[in-house]
Amino acid sequence: MDCRPFRLALPALLALLLSACGFHLREPLRLPADLAGVQVVARNPYSPLAQSLTRSLERAGFEVPDSRREGTAVLRVLSERWDSQPISVDQFGRAQEFTLRYAAVFTFEGVDGEELVPEQVIELSRDYVSLPNNSTGSESEREMLSRELQRDMAAAVLRRIDTVNRAREQDAPAASQWPVN
Repeated sequence: MDCRPFRLALPALLALLLSACGFHLREPLRLPADLAGVQVVARNPYSPLAQSLTRSLERAGFEVPDSRREGTAVLRVLSERWDSQPISVDQFGRAQEFTLRYAAVFTFEGVDGEELVPEQVIELSRDYVSLPNNSTGSESEREMLSRELQRDMAAAVLRRIDTVNRAREQDAPAASQWPVN
């Protein structure tokens, strides 16, 4: 039996199924059009989250100045908090599984100082196993999860800002269509 027609039809079938399920690629980050750049401000100047946000904004094509300039918005990282809670113990009462939690609070101010995104809290968590007799492997796993959570947090903050901006853009044309008395 010749499988060549099936091999040619399979990619077309997969593309059709993906389009039918509503899948589409994420659009690029959109911020208000009048922005010349975004300054990232954190209480801790060496904050890995602030550094990750800066890199992400630069990759998205935005200028990220060190100080506030004309036409720049401000993304303020108000606080970051880490927590680790045991979720299971072994027969000797030693913790074996943990939940690593990471929370960040931020605001986003426009060019004129107007609060475009009010104070928001985002919390992420990951579970991991920490065997009492293998502390070296557990620590490296925790460090790896921490870096992953910081990347995920930066992406979540930018998605939240993007979502609020898109909602404002959709509301603006709708508001201008209503007659003013």
